[in-house]
Formats: sequence, structure tokens, C-alpha cells
Amino acid sequence: MTAAPSPPGRSSALSAQRATVPLAKEPDPPERGVTTPNLTAGNRDGWHRTRRPWSARRLPAALVAAVILVAAVAALGDVIAVRAGRPAAAWRRHLADELATRSVNDVWMLTGAAVAAAAGLWLIVLALTPGLRHWLPQRSPTGCPRLRALLDRDGAARLLRDAAMRVPGVGTAHIRARRHRITARADVRFRDPRQVKDDLTTALCEERNQLALARPARIVVRVRQRTN
Repeated sequence: MTAAPSPPGRSSALSAQRATVPLAKEPDPPERGVTTPNLTAGNRDGWHRTRRPWSARRLPAALVAAVILVAAVAALGDVIAVRAGRPAAAWRRHLADELATRSVNDVWMLTGAAVAAAAGLWLIVLALTPGLRHWLPQRSPTGCPRLRALLDRDGAARLLRDAAMRVPGVGTAHIRARRHRITARADVRFRDPRQVKDDLTTALCEERNQLALARPARIVVRVRQRTN
């Protein structure tokens, strides 16, 4: 089937229009999923490291606030009662007598001091550490410094396990992802265990780079030959 020839005048006009007016590039269709680039030494310049966000510490803050509130209300109520002419509460008289009569070397005094010191140390650690240890921070693009992304450790371990199971010769694989180290244990059903270990290390390194972690963890691989 042949197309009908166009008139010569119309053909020349179209040719002139195409020569003078540049064709606009059609926009790309919207992507349904965003793939994480391979963060090798050649393309890490477009990313910057992000820090782990700080936890809100809602439960410790609520516990401390509740204890302080109860103690303050009890002490304030007893002080108001004494100012109103009533005798002091029995618990306050007993506490004052115990503090006045017991020596510093008493077992209960030492126990109370140890508990108070442990609670204070726990609060200091909570105040100086960010928490959220179950989440792994990811890299953010350079143009979006406020953009933060976190990856669950269990999710990262599942992705790494899927990559390990694609290696020929691996029968079963167990992955444990931490902040500084990724431990992989695999059972080899066929092939040379040394070759499987090298291929498994390469596959895990590539998958780890795909995760775009802010601090890429060190990979430790252990394999064993299955005899049955």
C-alpha cells in the first residue's frame, strides 16, 4: 500500500517549517517506581551521607514525668496539710527518721544509691544517643539535604537474602544485618565452596550498594558444604 503524493507546494512549506522550527522533545512518561542507583566510587558524588534521626523517647519521658509528678504532688499535698495545721504524713516522718538514723554504709542506703545512679546513667545514655537502632539511614540526594530515608534492618536482610539465593550453588542462606556488619551464612549444595563464597560476596556487595546506605556495612560471608 503506497501513500498518496502530496502537492509540491505543501511539501515545500512543510520542509521549510521543519527547517526553521525545532521539534520539541516529548516529556518522558512518569515512572511508577524509583530505582536506587549503584553507589560505587564513580557515582557517589550525587549523594551525601545522612545521620540517623533522633528518637522521640516517648516511653522514658512519660515514665520520668509520671514519677516526678507523683512525688511532687505527694510532697506538695503534705506541705499544704502541714501549713493548714495538720500533722505531717506518716510516710514523710518515717522517711525523715530513716534518713537521720541510718548510716551511709547501710545496705538499704547503698541499694538506693545504686538504683538512683543506674537510673541517672540510663537517662544520660538516652539523652546522648539517637536511638532507633533498628533502622538504617540511607543516602540522600545532594539537592535535597532535608530529605531523609530509613530502611528497616529486617527488610534489608530480606533483600540481601534474596540476592544470596540467586547465587548458583546456594541452598539456604541466613542474613543478619547490623549497622556496621552484615553476616551471611550459606549452605552450599553443589559447586566449589570457595567459588560460591566469592560469588556470594560479590552479589551481596552489589545488593548492599543498591540499598544506598549512609554507612555501608562490612560483609562477612561463611559457607559450609552440605553432605546430604
